[in-house]
Amino acid sequence: MKVTIDKNSGFCWGVVRTVDIAEEVMKESPELYSLGPIIHNPMETNRLKEKGLETIAHSDFGRLSGKKVLIRAHGEPPSTYALARKNNIELIDATCPVVTKVQERIRKFYDKGYQIVIFGKKDHAEVIGLVGHTNNEALVIKSVEETAMVDPTKKTVLFSQTTMDKPTFYEIARVLKEKIRAEFEVGTFEESALDFHAKDTICGQVSGRDKKLREFASQNDIVIFVAGRNSSNGKVLYEICKEANSNTFFIEEESELKYEWFEGKESVGISGATSTPQWLMEKVKTAIETIASPVNA
Repeated sequence: MKVTIDKNSGFCWGVVRTVDIAEEVMKESPELYSLGPIIHNPMETNRLKEKGLETIAHSDFGRLSGKKVLIRAHGEPPSTYALARKNNIELIDATCPVVTKVQERIRKFYDKGYQIVIFGKKDHAEVIGLVGHTNNEALVIKSVEETAMVDPTKKTVLFSQTTMDKPTFYEIARVLKEKIRAEFEVGTFEESALDFHAKDTICGQVSGRDKKLREFASQNDIVIFVAGRNSSNGKVLYEICKEANSNTFFIEEESELKYEWFEGKESVGISGATSTPQWLMEKVKTAIETIASPVNA
């Protein structure tokens, strides 16, 4: 049985940067706290915990006066920075630069009086941070149906959580544009107020993987997709993989592999989310090769 790891899978550069920052800080200061899991992969989180990185909840944050606290790649709202200043907390800001740029762009449009609409998941850490840059006034929608929440008489700008899918983003943009145009045509407001922008802020490393992931999945008899169950990016990429190859299975760690998946299979592909470490996929590969021997004996 041939077992191949997808060369385009694993940590995106933003996650690599965040992990590198955490490990560098811990070389000099063994006591470091992460505001929420550093990434949505429990295996990697546990590895870093052994090095000294302690995960805390936002409810614990204000009590860490004088401590070092890491802001993960997802970013945080302005209120987090304000609380840190108030309580003498040293922040190690490892926000992904892509996310930081989205935050800045949202803030500029908000300051100009635009209605901010974000395509994303309202409880996701990144989205909470983005909404915070609008004084918590942004509308968060995750489907075309939810565009009904948007006021078509206001000048509007549409952004996206960086890990969402492009087709849905552009469909939402199309529907919003038509809705605003229809409202104008019935005379609800003047043409000067007909102001709509759609800003595709989906990370290129996420959206750019679609085609290559489909190709990789279709080239194998079975695909094992490795990711944390709370990874938004992992869920999106898994569905893409599943569409290309129905014999795709989602696991968080190698102990979840099942003997019967590999019966009669000649090629196995292993892929993962942008928060899946390379060492974990290598571990899964070794486990599959061990399973494969008796399966094909």
